[in-house]
Amino acid sequence: MTLKIHIDDSGVPPYEQVRAQISELARAGTLPVGYRLPTVRGLAESLGLAANTVAKAYRVLEGDGVIETRGRNGTFVAAAGSAVEKELASEGRAFAERAHQLGASQEEALAAVRDALRAVYGQ
Repeated sequence: MTLKIHIDDSGVPPYEQVRAQISELARAGTLPVGYRLPTVRGLAESLGLAANTVAKAYRVLEGDGVIETRGRNGTFVAAAGSAVEKELASEGRAFAERAHQLGASQEEALAAVRDALRAVYGQ
């Protein structure tokens, strides 16, 4: 998946166009929770913008809770919603990554989750 952002001459500041488009893509689910965004410098170069412009958009998005920066690991789409939903999304992502590392198929990973849910919830 590649991030598709278009900057136009509409009079809207470029940082606001970047912010609005990333926010909309994240809220619509087009950019899934945990999606790693390009670096500030990388996105700025691809859009023909100054790095400070993209950095400003990222700061505003982080303040709005749309994205989160994980230090040197990068910037990612944050989970929206309640604290419970955010933690579930984070743990689900961690499980999915670990299952993938182990070489499990999607079906095997889903079966493991279903079995664990049945064991915990008693169904």
